[in-house]
Amino acid sequence: MYETEYKRKFLVVIDETEECDRALTFAAFRVKRTGGTVVLMSVVEPPEFIGMGVEDVLRAEAVEAAERTLDIRLARLRDIGEVKVESVIREGDGPEQIEKVIAQDRDIAILVLAASTSPDGPGPLVLHFANRANALPIPLTIVPGRMSDEEIIAIC
Repeated sequence: MYETEYKRKFLVVIDETEECDRALTFAAFRVKRTGGTVVLMSVVEPPEFIGMGVEDVLRAEAVEAAERTLDIRLARLRDIGEVKVESVIREGDGPEQIEKVIAQDRDIAILVLAASTSPDGPGPLVLHFANRANALPIPLTIVPGRMSDEEIIAIC
């Protein structure tokens, strides 16, 4: 028997960069067109050991900042329309946490990142995963950071 609900998930790493919105737009419109879920993932750096509970305060502040960033991206998804969405916040090394989430959720089928428009290069996550694309168990989609919404929608 076939399942009635398509469970393919697009994993989008959420941060405050402008190009993040490009990846989110791509994933959202693909899901709108083909079904599935957008998984918004935020990774917070663990605080350095300072002592006397300061790490707990710093950790809580980092999680709050990540939640605010996720809320902004969720509002963007609401503007796009009916898109199924999940969110996850992890603490640790970004690439390592992304790989763990992919390994733990078998429905995640595509990792969507957007390249930075900076002259310094496409960004650390894009470089990391592009160099390790053969090690990923799923396809990697890299959206050019200079694409407009209209251009992204046209290819979805």
